[in-house]
Amino acid sequence: MTHPDRGPDPRVWRETGDPLVAGVRGGPLSGHTVAVKDLFAVAGHRVGGGVPAFLAEQAPAAATAPAVTALLDAGADVVGIAQTDEFAYSVAGRNEHYGTPPNPAVPGGLPGGSSSGPASAVALGPATIGLGTDTGGSIRVPASYQGLWGLRTTHGAVPVDGVLPLAPSYDTVGWLTRDADTLAAAARAGLADAPQHGGDVRFAIVDLGTAGLEPHVERAFRRTVDAMIAAGFAVDEAFEPGDLDELRELFRITQSREAWLSHGAWIEAHPDALGAEIAARFAAASRVTAGEASEAREEIARWRERVETDAAGRVLLLPSASSPAPAADAPAASLEVVRTATLRLTCLAGLTGRPAVSAPLISLPAGPLGVSFVGERSTDVALALLAASVAARLT
Repeated sequence: MTHPDRGPDPRVWRETGDPLVAGVRGGPLSGHTVAVKDLFAVAGHRVGGGVPAFLAEQAPAAATAPAVTALLDAGADVVGIAQTDEFAYSVAGRNEHYGTPPNPAVPGGLPGGSSSGPASAVALGPATIGLGTDTGGSIRVPASYQGLWGLRTTHGAVPVDGVLPLAPSYDTVGWLTRDADTLAAAARAGLADAPQHGGDVRFAIVDLGTAGLEPHVERAFRRTVDAMIAAGFAVDEAFEPGDLDELRELFRITQSREAWLSHGAWIEAHPDALGAEIAARFAAASRVTAGEASEAREEIARWRERVETDAAGRVLLLPSASSPAPAADAPAASLEVVRTATLRLTCLAGLTGRPAVSAPLISLPAGPLGVSFVGERSTDVALALLAASVAARLT
């Protein structure tokens, strides 16, 4: 999206080129264009993390992050560095410094964050692939809000060298696309050694009784699952993960501690650098103690051991977000309610380190809503292909 009087939309793009970096000719992604989230190092360019004061202090990167290089080596061109929420600490997509990227699927709606810029660049058309990160839902939520395909990869499957961290225990790389085939192609390029297909798969519906979803959202999700069953997919009636709000709290504690360790010293040295909403979130993170985080990690480890047994061989199904995109001008307090509800859903993949595909399978009057397929670790490419096969049989 460009403005005739000033070029590329600064709400979406921090920097662009024609291309910014050319890919290798003749690769499987030749002809594709990439919007890179402003967390990834691109040689000769600075990383800003959505914070102008931070950007101003950075030197140009000496080397390109491996996750970017993988797409370039496969033939894709990087056309620009796209905006992100401040230090990627949000799932809304608002940035008080650069503005809110537009959501063409829901005019006036939030784009979803923190991979908001890459998602909007893909949805609007200038990029065919958005390269982003997902810590608490930052691939899946923008995909859901904008009717895109998104893959959060298995934790550790894609190198995060050259990527500005938020919470390293949960930070993952991922891609956003307009169609399933492009998502699978990006996944193959970024995960060259991953299995391309899995064995027999059963799906399991995550018990959403503690998710606090609006009834119409849960009904729409259930209709989609019923359509899968009618199409011949094997779906177990329920997978019980435990209290989703308690799991969200364990995630919040551990993510908050790591986020403060990643950026707290810089924030204390630059007290006016962040917008009010993200500054308040970091202030709350600063109050999480090492002891609280350690206790939470022990609980997570015990919970994960049970989940790995109970979920073995099954792909978990749940909504990608708690609702379609809220209004971009919604009050901060109401957006915090939405954020909390959404994190009850997205934290499952984060806490288990599993890959998750958000597929645009639900259409509500207020906008699109994704369905998340949460697979076993290291099945990323197979999971993308599986989600594509479901979508194909439901249309």
